[in-house]
Amino acid sequence: MGANSSSICELPENEYLKRLSGAEAVSENDPFWNQLLSFSFTAPTSSAELKLLEEATISICKSLVENNPRTGNLGALIKVFLSRTKELKISAECQNHLFIWQAHNALFIICCLLKVFICQMSEEELQLHFTYEERMPGSYGVECEDLIEELLCCLIQLIVEIPLLDITYNISLEAVTTLLVFLSCQLFHKEILRESVIHKYLMCGRCLPYTSRLVKTLLYNFIRQERSPPPGSHVFQQQTDGGGLLYGFASGVATGLWTVFTLGGVGSKPAPQQEQSSPLANQSLLLLLVLANLTDAPDTPNPYRQAIMSFKNTQDSTAFPSPSPHAFQINFNSLYTALCEQQKSDQATLLLYILLHQNSNVRTYMLARTDMENLVLPILEILYHVEERNSHHVYMALIILLILTEDDGFNRSIHEVILKNITWYSERVLTEISLGSLLILVVIRTIQYNMTRTRDKYLHTNCLAALANMSAQFRSLHQYAAQRIISLFSLLSKKHNKVLEQATQTLRGSLSSDDSPLPDYAQDLNVIEEVIRMMLEIINSCLTNSLHHNPNLVYALLYKRDLFEQFRTHPSFQDIMQNIDLVISFFSSRLEQAGAQLSVERVLEIIKQGAVALPKDRLRFPSSSLFHLLHPLVPQRQSENEHYILSYFHSMYGIVREKAFLYE
Repeated sequence: MGANSSSICELPENEYLKRLSGAEAVSENDPFWNQLLSFSFTAPTSSAELKLLEEATISICKSLVENNPRTGNLGALIKVFLSRTKELKISAECQNHLFIWQAHNALFIICCLLKVFICQMSEEELQLHFTYEERMPGSYGVECEDLIEELLCCLIQLIVEIPLLDITYNISLEAVTTLLVFLSCQLFHKEILRESVIHKYLMCGRCLPYTSRLVKTLLYNFIRQERSPPPGSHVFQQQTDGGGLLYGFASGVATGLWTVFTLGGVGSKPAPQQEQSSPLANQSLLLLLVLANLTDAPDTPNPYRQAIMSFKNTQDSTAFPSPSPHAFQINFNSLYTALCEQQKSDQATLLLYILLHQNSNVRTYMLARTDMENLVLPILEILYHVEERNSHHVYMALIILLILTEDDGFNRSIHEVILKNITWYSERVLTEISLGSLLILVVIRTIQYNMTRTRDKYLHTNCLAALANMSAQFRSLHQYAAQRIISLFSLLSKKHNKVLEQATQTLRGSLSSDDSPLPDYAQDLNVIEEVIRMMLEIINSCLTNSLHHNPNLVYALLYKRDLFEQFRTHPSFQDIMQNIDLVISFFSSRLEQAGAQLSVERVLEIIKQGAVALPKDRLRFPSSSLFHLLHPLVPQRQSENEHYILSYFHSMYGIVREKAFLYE
């Protein structure tokens, strides 16, 4: 590197990099830094080229790790960068391309080196490398300033204070990426970090006053989705034919972290739109999520989580509750629009979950929207294409539905929204259907997929809990949605009979054979019967609370009434079957009185008339068992999900470690 153009194959022998990593100390006032930072570079454009870059820089990185305790060149490079950031805001206002270009180059080198140091050493060793100075060989300064905290604070100031222009886009992106690299220490710990030096600096001391501004800036970066400016529109004029590093190298390598994360995880398929996404928006979102999930300090709660939990709408003029040290205001309409548009990425879905779960202002605002279909439809599409999504994304989408369906107003309003021509639903042409009926169809499809593929009991429970939350508010169910509810019950009934038959045959065979161990069919039966009971609770709740609103469900119930015969006398279901049996008997009798050879239209007409005639006091309202089943899920789900979130981030870090780090 340096004033001349560099290529990947030249990096191991580059004289400036060799001096930086060599045994000779370089003073922070040495003209060498101007030469090192004035480079252009042919940008890697593929993963193969990025891999070549990693391999080409191995020797340089190893040399610096070995020599830095004697030279302190890492600290000198950081001090050079810190000195240049003091004038960045003025440089942006004055369009000083050269100054910003060199400052970015310095930060990019620091970021690449940090990846190596974090890969190779503990936090304690990393701290020492930041304190080494040019003194006697092997010594380091005891009273020198804390460069880690100063660098972290400088990066935060750069993000929140430097205006986002074409010429500052990539240095802002690099600052966000460098903070992510600092936080990647979690990568190399199986357990959750609870006493991290980096975490302490970010949550206390000089960084603390910037908490709300940083969270707000990262949110606005996500909302605006600013695309990277085209090459040549924001970089210092190229000195050779090699191309500018600021756009090429940084966009190719530094945003490699973004590229990996937006793929959603190992084995996921990238959405077509992601190729054109904003690198800064995606990196900002990742940083926001990581900050929000940092572990609380022993005596200090996570201020970034506090900020996310407490921010309000710009149109909300009420005073913040006291104390709210990190509260701020943001445009909720813009945030809602961005969340609706970005649900194809799992990190945007995770942000939506965190906001709905932890920020009551956001949750209240979203539930009051009259265009909830803009948010719900992308979530349903995630669940519908479950085969193409990773399990984390599907799980988060389902939990979001569960949170939304805890609100009765939401459960009523979704049946009033009529949708036309849902093109992504391929099982059946849906020319017109309510949002509520579509939600039921997608959740039932997810249950059936889970029964045949993943067989995750917890996923089953959450799907059924969402349906149970909605059941009392079912309105005008589409005939196909009503059919699918009964079809799911039919499938469960067949599985129950199959397991029961297997258990009976095995027991008979064991009587005539030696003492071989028997399969535990009792446990399988208990699981299936638990799910069957939940389905009966859902049907019972709908019939009791909104019978006259759902003639299609009564029709489907009557059409498959033989399914319920075996459960009338079953001790586990007798109490729930009373209402269902009453409805079947009542409407069957009215249909028999009307004669034979009735058309579908005539049957539905008789059902509607019968729903009005059926005395309400004959239906017993569901006992509290349904709500005992569901409402304890809320605190249970919160604690389990927080554990899940942490494992989710660890898996995301693992992907970065595998694909994005320059050196291991």
